[in-house]
Amino acid sequence: MTRLTLICLFLLISLLSVFKAPAYYLWLLAIGVTEFPLIFAGIVLILLISGFWVQKHQLAGTIIGIAALLLYLSPIVRAGIIAKTLKQELSAALGPVSNKQPFSFSKLFSTNKNTVSPHILTYVTYSDTTLTLDYYASQVPGKRPCVIVVHGGSWSSGDSRQLPELNSYLAKTGYNLAAINYRLAPKYKNPAPVEDVKKALAYLHHHSGELNIDTNNFVLLGRSAGAQIALLAAYTLQDKSIKGVIDLYGPADMVWGYAAPSNPLVMDSRRVMEQYLGGTYQQVPQNYKASSPIEYVSQQTIPTLIIHGRNDVLVAYEHSRRLNQKLQQNNIKHYWLQLPWATHGFDYNLNGSGGQLSTYAIESFLKAVMK
Repeated sequence: MTRLTLICLFLLISLLSVFKAPAYYLWLLAIGVTEFPLIFAGIVLILLISGFWVQKHQLAGTIIGIAALLLYLSPIVRAGIIAKTLKQELSAALGPVSNKQPFSFSKLFSTNKNTVSPHILTYVTYSDTTLTLDYYASQVPGKRPCVIVVHGGSWSSGDSRQLPELNSYLAKTGYNLAAINYRLAPKYKNPAPVEDVKKALAYLHHHSGELNIDTNNFVLLGRSAGAQIALLAAYTLQDKSIKGVIDLYGPADMVWGYAAPSNPLVMDSRRVMEQYLGGTYQQVPQNYKASSPIEYVSQQTIPTLIIHGRNDVLVAYEHSRRLNQKLQQNNIKHYWLQLPWATHGFDYNLNGSGGQLSTYAIESFLKAVMK
């Protein structure tokens, strides 16, 4: 009976690979289920094997266990299917792309080693605060392009040390990385973070000689709330040195986002937006429109890479669909990597199913837009 109970429990957990998480802690579990699936699949396999010695409810437990096992392995299968055409699709949308393989089953067993240690640099001092960035120097000699990374955290938390694995990976492949801290809500409101991105750009331009930065080639990359900041900065600063922007599951339409809030058991998205924008939509509608990257898309918009999981419960998938549609309407060079199984923060594991595909797409995008 214990075996059957455990197998049923793991079947319920496996549903997070196909359905949206209904609560905050289940969302965190969903990241594990979809990006570390072999761990969960291995536990179920052990429970299945134990059935040879357990007679009671053996058949029922075996059937349920096989169903759970298939669900846990489904993100790997779906990643493999997407990988088959990803290189061709990216090439058609962006131009020459990375020659690496988008997805490898063996890489699921890998760990991230040989990380690059960043230098902490102060890039701006205001009257009431000082902001720093973590600078990951390219491991390839010479003047190299620079990626500015804007962290997530609902505009009110998080810092430059968030998900640093990609920073080290890109530094080892030949890019400089500047992961910035920015002024946070509720004390600071939009457009303060965009102004901070502008200050970071100015600092990196000014110190490009000592930092070995090719000042003609910057790309902004943001996650979640940081993606909204990166998109807004890329679309409004009109800085010709910014060659592209990478949007990882970011809110692109703040007006629509307020009208369609997330599940309150996961996050009170309206309260988060109100803190960042200074009130409800009814009180300050102009602030919601002004902070929506989608409002600034035009025929002069720079190339954009969108990456989003369909099972995202913090930032609705619809944000990326709307941005993709607006970019299409304006004939902007862009690509939207859609991950049907993935949830918010899926790139926590670079070697997971979503992590591998997103890293490949990012590397390909950087190669295509950095000239």
